[in-house]
Amino acid sequence: MKLEREAALIEAVLLLESDPVDLRTLMKVTNLSKDVILLALEELQKVYDTKEHGIEVVELGGGHLFTPKVELWEFLKEHYGKKNENRLSRAALETLSIIAYSQPITRGEIENIRGVSADGMIKLLFSRNLIREVGKKDAPGRPIQFGTTRDFLKAFRIKSIADLPKLDELTEDRFELNGR
Repeated sequence: MKLEREAALIEAVLLLESDPVDLRTLMKVTNLSKDVILLALEELQKVYDTKEHGIEVVELGGGHLFTPKVELWEFLKEHYGKKNENRLSRAALETLSIIAYSQPITRGEIENIRGVSADGMIKLLFSRNLIREVGKKDAPGRPIQFGTTRDFLKAFRIKSIADLPKLDELTEDRFELNGR
């Protein structure tokens, strides 16, 4: 089955979008079926997987987008990385990892794990759009619960939370909360 036109159409949509594009959006924009889109994405991945290309099609956060190949990013991040990649402090990364591995999680639960106030770190992570409010806990005071965003997945180049590196037993015990 020749999918040159369909692959070219998907390629154009991915080039025009700066965020990952999900299948539903691709179907709506291109008027192609899900099966045709998946086959066209496979074709694009084969094309861009060769050494001649500096970009690749990746799946992040339930959508697809073009990104520089990982091996080239080392050369490019000094110039291009500073636009979107303000470094996070160790405390911010610790807070973010607690949220990523324990979501949904409340501010109080984060503070219980870290042992210090999390207000500043939560505000910082919100401002960078790495976390969001995902609901309220069914507990006294109905505290807000936090989770990660698609920007988090994009920043760390993972498809979903399930792709986070596995924690060893010692580290996993640290993330456990009493009464959870």
